[in-house]
Amino acid sequence: MTKSIVISGPPAVGKTTVAKGLAEEFQLQYLSGGDVLKEMASEQGFNSKGDDWWDTADGMKFLNQREQNPEFDRKLDKKLSALFDEGGMVITSYTLPWLIKDGIRIWLEGSHESSTNRMQNRDHMSSEDAFKITQERFDKNKALYKNLYDFDFGYDESIFDLMINTDDLSAKQVIEVTKETVRNML
Repeated sequence: MTKSIVISGPPAVGKTTVAKGLAEEFQLQYLSGGDVLKEMASEQGFNSKGDDWWDTADGMKFLNQREQNPEFDRKLDKKLSALFDEGGMVITSYTLPWLIKDGIRIWLEGSHESSTNRMQNRDHMSSEDAFKITQERFDKNKALYKNLYDFDFGYDESIFDLMINTDDLSAKQVIEVTKETVRNML
């Protein structure tokens, strides 16, 4: 069985791009934890279509709802953990690195300014809006996971096999660094 890989990091740091690059390189299945959570939001009546949905007022409303009812996250994490344990997956997830027993854990780090620029360009929004949204999403998720699982998202990096600061690297460079590490660990 091929090990699974999980990519984590703050909002708009490049997790999806790196995960898709690794899935293609090693012929693994890609899954976005955020997309699965968006499906759960849709079941609650949200129109969660679009890659930038998390950055909308509705996306933030669902995040607030998750703060009040952590069952969404527990259900998601149980599902992602089971898929991860089957092997052969590359999954993006904020929480999975702290919940799994085996596999490859990669943390992508970047400055808030870098994430703001990435979101601004990706989602075609103002710098001010992107700055506010990335900070709010990070802070709310950090508090949610501390309350739910008692780990410090963004600060407890001891569990990761590889940590990469993406600030001064292109997406292609980050993917190449991760490919080399994964190649040695699979």
